[in-house]
Amino acid sequence: MKSKKDSPGVYIPPPLFYVLTFIIAIIIQKKIPINNFLFQREWLKISGIVFLVVSLFFLVRSLRQFFQTSNTLILIKPATSLQTDGIYGITRNPMYVGLAIVYLGLSCLIGNWWNFILFPILVLIVQEYIIKSEERYLERAFKQEYADYKNKVHRWL
Repeated sequence: MKSKKDSPGVYIPPPLFYVLTFIIAIIIQKKIPINNFLFQREWLKISGIVFLVVSLFFLVRSLRQFFQTSNTLILIKPATSLQTDGIYGITRNPMYVGLAIVYLGLSCLIGNWWNFILFPILVLIVQEYIIKSEERYLERAFKQEYADYKNKVHRWL
């Protein structure tokens, strides 16, 4: 039986990590500019738009599924159910995948190398601070059901 008080214990909203990293990259570009001539190419702008459209696939489907199952998006509250089907059958973290794709799409559109340089650090922070905290919680809350799911579906893609 899961405790009502148990939760992943992530107190900073995950989208904030993506937004802050994006803003930090813009600030660094102003202080230490990197030539963005490559980003003037039309194919990179089109790529940015494609990334944004693809991100909707992950974000809309995962959010819709969470709302349909009355699950919580707030990571200091306990989950009401384990999501394992639909978009969660492709990735265990479709919201974070979607946010990462939004980040990359916007980075292509604004043409800032620093966004791409900081992206691996962002992914590492999201994985180590948020995702692994969620995984430890889900292991406690859903035990074998989560272990089976974790063995079938990748963390990212």
